[in-house]
Amino acid sequence: MPLDVSPSETLARLAERSADYHRMATALDWLAQRWMERPSLDEAADAVGLSPFHFQRIFTRWAGVSPKTFVAAIAHAEARRSLEAGASVLDAAYDAGLSGPSRLHDLFIAQEAATPGDVRRRGAGMTLRWGWAPTPFGRGLFVLAERGLAGLAFSDGDDDFSFADMHRRWPGADWVRDDGAARDTALKAFGAGEGPLPVVLIGSPYQVQVWKALLRIPAGGTATYGQVAAWAGKPKAFQATGGAIGANPISLLIPCHRAIAKDGRLTGYHWGLARKAAILGLEAVATREVA
Repeated sequence: MPLDVSPSETLARLAERSADYHRMATALDWLAQRWMERPSLDEAADAVGLSPFHFQRIFTRWAGVSPKTFVAAIAHAEARRSLEAGASVLDAAYDAGLSGPSRLHDLFIAQEAATPGDVRRRGAGMTLRWGWAPTPFGRGLFVLAERGLAGLAFSDGDDDFSFADMHRRWPGADWVRDDGAARDTALKAFGAGEGPLPVVLIGSPYQVQVWKALLRIPAGGTATYGQVAAWAGKPKAFQATGGAIGANPISLLIPCHRAIAKDGRLTGYHWGLARKAAILGLEAVATREVA
């Protein structure tokens, strides 16, 4: 982002993209189910009840590219994944720490696991600051522990549901509303923030292993649930691994959206398939050369 753009201008742009995401959510859900068919602009616009011109204008303002380029980028990323020469080569690339140039994973995620005592106490003795801020993928709920970001959730119009989803994870904590801290974190994650973004992983030992394994998947890439299980040290623990992926409290930054079914389907995302398609699509756009 240009250095002369102020934080207030950045927040205003994030708010605009957040609103555009919600306008496009139905279309993104539709594309998530049909991207392999490479639908036309007219088909996508008709599915959401908009004229092709209006649909393209709002979609391009949100994504930075046309719907056609967005879908082509997802297809390109999937083709690249499918054409890898085998799991050993893919694993070697992840082991080498390869990452794409997308904004999200230019960030250094400074990760720290909570102690087993913190996990057992379910937040008792902790103060968690929480608040709302705009993100490119809709309204974001940020939860901050003393040592870093502990949770990132989204709302599709039911803020109480999203807050309850976070609160039930750490019901013993002292929850303090702080929208300013949420906006500062959103700026660091999606704007011009400098330095590492600290996160604290509050979960069981195996959940933390799975979440760390997810960080090995580079932006613009995907991995199967089986691959994630292997990286977490339990290659046959498919159910436990799927449960840990679904329980990830720091959506987007701990990239559970990059875990897909073995056949390439975009399955099971806690915050909806539309959002999963949106995140994967923007990452794919950012990591390919757009003609």
